[in-house]
Amino acid sequence: MKQHTIKDSFSLEGFGLHTGAKCVITFHPAPANNGIKFSRTDLKEPALIKADVSKVFSTIRCTTIGKEDATISTIEHALSACYALGVDNALIEVEGPEVPILDGSATAFVSKLNEVGLLAQDEDQEVFEITETITYTDPDSGAEIIAVPYDGFCLTVLLDFDSPVLGAQYAQLDKLSDFQEQIAPCRTFVFVKELEALLDQNLIKGGSLDNAIVIADTSYSDKELKSLGKKLGKKDLKVEKEGVLNTTNLRYPNEPARHKLLDLIGDLSLTGTKIKGKIIARKPGHKVNVAFAKELKQKISEHRKLRGKPIYDPTIDPIMDTEAIKGMIPHRYPFLLVDKIIELSESHVVGIKNITFNEHYFQGHFPGNPVFPGVLQMEALAQTGGILALSTVEEPELWDTYFIKIDKCKFKNKVVPGDTLILKMNLLAPIRRGIVQMQAIAYVGNKIVSEGELTAQIIKRNK
Repeated sequence: MKQHTIKDSFSLEGFGLHTGAKCVITFHPAPANNGIKFSRTDLKEPALIKADVSKVFSTIRCTTIGKEDATISTIEHALSACYALGVDNALIEVEGPEVPILDGSATAFVSKLNEVGLLAQDEDQEVFEITETITYTDPDSGAEIIAVPYDGFCLTVLLDFDSPVLGAQYAQLDKLSDFQEQIAPCRTFVFVKELEALLDQNLIKGGSLDNAIVIADTSYSDKELKSLGKKLGKKDLKVEKEGVLNTTNLRYPNEPARHKLLDLIGDLSLTGTKIKGKIIARKPGHKVNVAFAKELKQKISEHRKLRGKPIYDPTIDPIMDTEAIKGMIPHRYPFLLVDKIIELSESHVVGIKNITFNEHYFQGHFPGNPVFPGVLQMEALAQTGGILALSTVEEPELWDTYFIKIDKCKFKNKVVPGDTLILKMNLLAPIRRGIVQMQAIAYVGNKIVSEGELTAQIIKRNK
């Protein structure tokens, strides 16, 4: 599918749930590959913050993103609507510290998005397909989220409030087209005991009985309800059926579980990618949602790198064999760690290293359990990168490449005898003053075994 943005701008205004501040949110169209970005416009210097899990600042009572001194809270309902309706690119300006809570659901966002409509763009939409089970368990609460392969997008939420009034609940979204009717109208909720504590802490200043479901999970005397009503500015508070205060009626019997599902969609959208798979969440909340989104983002990052994995066909003659490599770089046995070069351009190079049991270092490195050392993987990548660096100068045999920095190095899988290492180096920036910055990735089969960022300098050899 193609990416989409909105056809026109629109605004909504209301109050922030936690600060009580008047807030205005304005959606604008954005170009392809922009993603969703928020702009805090009420600051002296407007701050642009990408809706990305790496920008999450806090998950207390809502999801807050930020950078430096600028934060934007309660973004999850707007993001949930964007994700479900297929908005890939938008600039969302927020005049205030929070996205307005409105009625506590995503209905207003969905209504406005439908009103302005979507515009298809030229670029393809990125989809991350779940191909293996991914699990995250929160060590503090025991909450758990699991993603499994599925031909579509399906979400299931399981809640257990351990309350005689509001016990176990279940909600499921089988397809995103059902979001508008089944999930978007579902409002945020709070228990009376939580509400009293938050009010006493001078929080939820913008919260009201018009934008949240308030649940009494224990019995309350008339005196206690009268005291609570005074704090909320409401008279004649009563606890109706299902333990809900008489200020509102549930839109669905399982509205709390459906709202948790709404929040989960918004938080998972911080991966910046559409997801193909089935996700099952037990006791989800913003903290566990964001932690799971980080796990997914890591998998997505690896998936993107694997999409760029070179295709190695050993029957095709290489661009450079071992003798040609020896004519360009000064390494020799037992320290020449590149057997051949199969791709070489102005911006990238791909080398091959065949791992055999006869390698000299296996005698002393994990004897009886031969493992190709990670540092030598980096050296093999560096030598491959040296070919790229020296291909940019005349008479490369008169120059040397000295690596001056290795950053963000990770070793992800073992390399053992019999493996064929595919060594890929990509330029991260144009070469300036002999400084070469490269992204290094080593593959075995369809696995990334190591990666890092390597910086080298090309220096003419002194005779």
